[in-house]
Order: sequence, then C-alpha cells, then structure tokens
Amino acid sequence: HGLLFSDIPNSRIARIALSEEGSSITSFRYPSGNSNGLTLDLDGNLVTCEHTNRRVSLTDSSGEVRSLATRYKGKRLNSPNDAAVKSDGWVYFTDPPYGLMGMRQGKELPFNGVFRVNAEGSKLELLIENMEGPNGIAFSPDEKQLYVADSREKFINVYDLNEEGYPENEREFFDLDTGEEGVPDGMKVDTEGRVYSSGPGGIWVFEPSGNDGTGILLGKILVPEIPANCGWGEDGKTLFITARTGLYKIRLASKGTPVGPR
Repeated sequence: HGLLFSDIPNSRIARIALSEEGSSITSFRYPSGNSNGLTLDLDGNLVTCEHTNRRVSLTDSSGEVRSLATRYKGKRLNSPNDAAVKSDGWVYFTDPPYGLMGMRQGKELPFNGVFRVNAEGSKLELLIENMEGPNGIAFSPDEKQLYVADSREKFINVYDLNEEGYPENEREFFDLDTGEEGVPDGMKVDTEGRVYSSGPGGIWVFEPSGNDGTGILLGKILVPEIPANCGWGEDGKTLFITARTGLYKIRLASKGTPVGPR
C-alpha cells in the first residue's frame, strides 16, 4: 500500500509509504513517459496519462505496462493529461498539448480534445473538441454530470451525460481567473457532489447549484505553493494535494467518490 503520484519533470511515478513513524518515497516506475494524471480502473490497474509517450497506459499488479490509447484516426494524441474512470469501465481523459513543449515532434491533431476509451482499448471516441486547454476531469457522484477544467482559459465546464455516456448541454461551471498565479488543473468530487479543484492560492471547493448545476464557491483550502492536482486517500476522508515541489494532506469530514474496483 502507498500513495502514488507523478513527478513529471523527472519522468517518474513515485510511491510514498505513509506511517506513524514517518514517510518514505521510492520509485514505482521510472522512466514514466513524463506521466501526469493517475487513477485506477475497475480491475485495479493503474491508468496513466503519459506526456512524452503521448498515450494512456495501464499498469497491472505485476508491473506490466500496455497502451490503452495512442492514436485517434491515425494521428498521435497530443499529450494525455488527466483521466477519470466511469463505473461502466470507460476511461475519460483530456488531451491538451502541454506535454509537447520542448519536444521535436509537434501536434498531429488539429484540436485539444476530451476522449473516452473502453476498458479493452479497442474503441477510442472523441467527446469534446472546442476547449483550448482541457485538463482536470471528474464525474458527479451519480455520473450524470462531467466536469472538465480548461487551464488555459481558467474555467471549469460542466456537461450533462446522456444514457450512452456522451456529454451534452455544455455550460460554464465556474470562472477561476482572478489574475493571480494558479489555474484549474486537477479536480476531484466528494460523495455529496462537492467539487475540489486546484486554482489560485489552493484547492477551491464548489457546490453545484440546484437549478442548472453551475458552481457556488464554498471556500478554499489554502496551500503554501501552487497546487496541481489532488486525490483521495484510502479511507476517502484524506485529501492529498500535489504542488510545485511538495505533497500535502488534509483531513475532511466529507468522503471522496471511490476509484478502482467498485
């Protein structure tokens, strides 16, 4: 057991073992293709968004890595950034170009998309193609809404998901552009439907309003440095926050929505 997080510049997935005596960090996978977003699929495999390999991969319990999504209609993906797994096994992920910065090969796709791929990796579908910089992604607890952060435009969109799992009725959930440093990046949702997103100054906590589901800002969890992503601990009541150089945690009264085997 341990907490996995991406150390993007050093191209490694690190594992931190947490105990009352302290914590120790080891490398879980190196090199990791400059991995970014991590989550678990329904079988407990590690879903990894890899920048320089330009793919979404699965790592099983033996450590074997295989590609889940690499190309859309023959063209290489940009640099998959973050992912969320729906209870039917589909993996939804964002594909902005951030991971291509400084690389020789450029974009092949003419858009920065949001995709979904089935659990077998045999079917890749484009869901959204009109965002400048799609980044963090999360489902509402009942999976009737999909949240996608745009870190270039500094807002979060919310979509209704129809019975087939396709997004409809796009609207702005919240605009986080305060002029300060920090953008909406990674986000998570608790079982009450509150949305936790990185942003200027820390983790912004929202509640969906009753009428159209757009966001009401409840408050912020202040973090000493610019946060990038967050994730729930094993008991669901600890929120871990990754930032520029540090990893932070905070205990909450609310419980996070589950990942991995349900």
